[in-house]
Parts: sequence; structure tokens; C-alpha cells
Amino acid sequence: MSKTVAVIGSGFASLSAACHLAKAGYRVTIFEKNETPGGRARQFQSSGFTFDMGPSWYWMPDVFESFFAAFGKKSSDYYQLERLDPSYRIYYGINDFLDIPAGIEPLAQLFEQIEPGSAKFLKKFLDEARYKYEVGINKLVYKPGLSLTELLDLRVLTGVFRLHVFSSLSAHVRKYFRNPRLIQLLEFPVLFLGATPQKIPALYSLMNYADIALGTWYPKGGMFKVVEAMVSLARELGVQFHFNTPVSQIVLNGTRAKGLIAGNEVLPFDFIVAGADYHHVEQALLPESHRNYAESYWNKRVLAPSSLIFYLGINKKLNNLLHHTLFFDEDFNRHAHAIYNEPHWPERPQFYLSCTSKTDSTVAPPGSEAVMILIPVAPGLEDTSEIRNRYFEEVITRLEQLTGQPIRSHIVYQRSYAHRDFINDYHAFKGNAYGLANTLLQTAHLKPKLINKKVPNLFYTGQLTVPGPGVPPSLISGKVVADELIKRSR
Repeated sequence: MSKTVAVIGSGFASLSAACHLAKAGYRVTIFEKNETPGGRARQFQSSGFTFDMGPSWYWMPDVFESFFAAFGKKSSDYYQLERLDPSYRIYYGINDFLDIPAGIEPLAQLFEQIEPGSAKFLKKFLDEARYKYEVGINKLVYKPGLSLTELLDLRVLTGVFRLHVFSSLSAHVRKYFRNPRLIQLLEFPVLFLGATPQKIPALYSLMNYADIALGTWYPKGGMFKVVEAMVSLARELGVQFHFNTPVSQIVLNGTRAKGLIAGNEVLPFDFIVAGADYHHVEQALLPESHRNYAESYWNKRVLAPSSLIFYLGINKKLNNLLHHTLFFDEDFNRHAHAIYNEPHWPERPQFYLSCTSKTDSTVAPPGSEAVMILIPVAPGLEDTSEIRNRYFEEVITRLEQLTGQPIRSHIVYQRSYAHRDFINDYHAFKGNAYGLANTLLQTAHLKPKLINKKVPNLFYTGQLTVPGPGVPPSLISGKVVADELIKRSR
């Protein structure tokens, strides 16, 4: 009889792991505490509007295609993709913005206009970033992070200097460009990796290659279409789903997990893959004697940001906004200091706006807009309604000023989401939104291990283990953990 696997959670990493394990012949069951799948990528509808709750950037399309190809499928079997052009808009002030065109050549022309001579440097910068992407995404991120020896790959070793692991992204960008706007454009993709560009390894210029060369895409119907596709594939492969079914305990027999308690029922399984918050699984579902890490370990980790999010339904069409719009009208260094160096609620923060109805008429009533506004903030902050309201008023005021139109009086639906919601919905450690920071000391084998060293049939996947936060890394994390489980069960 096939061996059985319980997967805790139904985010991208869990769905990926479940699909790969089911394909390999395991009988897989997913347990999800919420009523719908997707984890942070859930979707909700209200008042005629449809909102993706979390991820909104569809980058690294090759990673998605690689996932579906493993099952003889293509993304187009499940959803329709559209490349955005312009990719996004950046506001620096009133009537002062840049539209970032899709493709290297158009962007090189824009660079040249802003900083004469910079087009050739952009192409050199992207050539280096392409190499990092090919090595990083195709080799490094598929390593299980169990030993330093995994990095003893000939291409990695011979190219270690080309990977720029030991220099910062900030220093690397400034080798090529001087204009503050170009620097800010190239530094912004690492904002959610959990540290300032001065502390993020220059290896992560691979994100610029993903942004500029591979493009920004949109799945028609929203990012939840990817979740639906993976759920559909999982069901085709025989995966069973249990929603509204929180797991309250991992049941042990000596040094092995023999099952779990879900929905007040004890269920036996041969293996367990924990795609829920790693810290929660260790601290709440296991006795202290069987945890990989103590609470003190987690308190020393450097976390990526949390977020304060506003979901808004607007009863008119908005001007001067694109599908993705970034607002860099305030000082980034001051905002970053409030996130990473001295955590507190920021003054005059930068923010991001997603208006999916600019691309997709299905997500809002006719003549209306579905808007998500996101402010990156430090994890572990006090989260009150008063604080949320204060930031909402500030952001809407700035949005009206920068785009030159009344908005507040046209809001017909409003919902906020921050730390306490991340904790309640996902058991997120300190209310984090993006997992662990991708600092040098939290990379590869220095991340929390994907196997429990005391319970060898208990595995972990997702944004708090290898390879790290983000949707494409989560897809990869699921494959990596599935491969390790398969290897160790034979």
C-alpha cells in the first residue's frame, strides 16, 4: 500500500509539495485551517469586488512553467497570462513619475534619457544579473540547505566572484549608476527580502533580471488563479483536501511522528510535511523535546517585513494609476530604518498600490476599481485600529494629492489587514508577511532546516526555510522538500 503524507497548510509551498509527492505515488492529504486554499495568496470577494489578499507580482514565469511541466502541463492549461507594459509606474512627487517599460531595449532608452551613457551599463549589469539568475534559480535554490557541502558545485565555486555573494546590492548598483532614481529603481525589488540594499548580497540583483528581462505578468482573474490551478492539479493527482480543519498536535511515537490531531480527530500518517508557519509548528504542535529550535533561536532571527494592507472598492475609474504603482515620494532610508534598524511604525512611509481592474474588468463592477494599498512595516509591532486608521488617512491624502483626484469620497468598500490578522489567519511569527530575511547569514544551509533532526519523518516547507520568501521560491521549496522525503523513504 502507498505511504501516506499529511501536509499542514495549503499555501504555494504546500501545494507544490503535495503535487510532487502525489505524482511519486504517495497518498497525500492537505489540512487547512482556513475555509479556502492558498495561504497568504487567498482571495476574497465583497460588494462586487474581488481582491487577491497577498502576492500580486507575477515574476519569474519560467519557475511556474517548470512546476507545471513536471506534470506534463503548462500554465496556459489553467489560466491566461498577460504581460504588463508598462510594467509599473513610480511616483516621486506631484506630476512627477516614471513608467517602466517592458523589455530591456525600451528600458535602456529610458536610462539613457535620465543618465546619459547608462544604457550600456544597464546591459552589462543585466548580463551579470542573468548569470546570477541562471545559477541562483536553476542551481542554488534547489539545494535542500542541509550542509555547506551543497555549495561545492563547480559552477558555483568557479563563479563565486561573479555571484557577488560577499558584496552588497547597494554597492554593486552604485558601481554602474549615479542617478538616484535609477538606483532606487534597481534597489526596490529587494525591499521585501528583509534587509536594506546595504545588507542584501549583490547576488540578489538576479531580481532585477527577473523584473526587467523576464517581465511582470498578470494571470487573468488574479493571482488566485495560480492557486486554483495548483489545487486542480493536486486533485487530478489524487490529493485530498480538508478545509476549516486546523492541526492542533503532531502525535509522536518515540522519535517518529505517527500522525496528527486535526479537527479533534487523531489521524495516522507515515510522513508529515509542515507548510504552516515553522515557528508555530515547532512551538505549538510539538513538545519541547522534539523541536529543532528553541524560542530563543527564533527571537534572534532577522525577519522580512510585515505589511499594513488596505483593500478598497472605488465607485469610479481612477486616473494616473497603472496596474502596479509604487510611491517613492518620501525618504526610503527613513522608512527602511523604521523597518530594519529600529523597528517602529514609520513616519511618512513609501507604499505600493495594485489596481488589478486596470487590466482585468472581472474584478470590479463596471466603472469601478479594485485597489490594494500595501505599506511595508516591521514585524512585531503593536497593531491597533487607531494606528491603521491613522495610516489610512495619511495614505489616501497623499494618493489624492499625487494623482490629482478625489478618492476618499468614492470608497464604497474598505478592509484593513496587518499583524494581528497575519497571526490569526496564518499563525505568522510576530505577524510577519514575508518570512525570514535573505541576509548572508540566513542563506542556504544557514536557514532553518527542512527536516526535523529529532523526528526524521517530519519535514518543513515554505518561507521560513529554504529557499526563502516569495511565490517562485515557495514553489521550489515544495519540490525540494518532496524530493528529500522521497529520497529518505526508500
